[in-house]
Amino acid sequence: MPTDVHQHLWPPEFLALLRARSTPPRLDGWTLHLPGEPPYAVDPADHDIAARTRLARADGLDLALVSLSSPLGIEHLPPAEAAPLLAAFHDGALDLPAPFGAWAAACLSAPEPDADALRRELARGCVGLQLPATALLDAAGWARCAPLLDAAAAQDAPLFVHPGPAPPAEGDAPAWWPALVPYVQQLHASWFAFRAFGRPRHPELRVCFAALAGLAPLHGERLVARGGGRERARVDCRVFYETSSYGTRAVDALVRAAGIDVVVGGSDRPYAEPVLPDLGARAALHALRTANPARLLGPTKGARP
Repeated sequence: MPTDVHQHLWPPEFLALLRARSTPPRLDGWTLHLPGEPPYAVDPADHDIAARTRLARADGLDLALVSLSSPLGIEHLPPAEAAPLLAAFHDGALDLPAPFGAWAAACLSAPEPDADALRRELARGCVGLQLPATALLDAAGWARCAPLLDAAAAQDAPLFVHPGPAPPAEGDAPAWWPALVPYVQQLHASWFAFRAFGRPRHPELRVCFAALAGLAPLHGERLVARGGGRERARVDCRVFYETSSYGTRAVDALVRAAGIDVVVGGSDRPYAEPVLPDLGARAALHALRTANPARLLGPTKGARP
């Protein structure tokens, strides 16, 4: 089942709630305002369900997984603000036509994460849990999110780690700055924190890092050289790396560091176009688009009628 594990598509009610807000994250018409990024002109076609369905079919997909855009910061809003936005996203995403599926999201600002709410969304059909990397930067973050991760693991559902909100840029930073600096830094930190703190606590959890984890696995040799121990640098067959915004050279380097079996195809549509890396064999493309996503999601997840 050819799969794109990383797309974004905002349902109508979710859009309406963003437009009703007076503070970021908010939409003014089709202009998105976020605290750490310049105003962004959203293309209405990017969230036209019929048009996106046709595009997914044209891409040859049998499954396209949409997730809450974690850079919006909704997971970190006060619970009273986050709850209606999360409900609108989940309801709308689960109601999308085939080939779309959905990742669940969770409010992270409550005194304790609501694992029961996550279980309900997984039971309704979400394939797994997405968390912002900003919630998983250190031991405290992985410990705080442990109830959610336990709930996901109990239902054989994976975790998808996505960049979170970017801090306000200083000076005249270019528009691409958040995607190239804070996002990559977050993914690096969350990957190393997972190796140090997350994996020991959740030995069976399947985890997928967006954007090749910012190429963090390429630092395995440095990890060993700087005292991380060879066991910390070995390949973890339950950790996957999604390819959005990277091409053949980066994907090939990641494959050399971690192996082909843990790389999964993702596009980050509508913010980036899908790239099919040229790895020299049709079997490699089949692994990225079909075999590896199936192992990430598990035998009972992701199917759509």
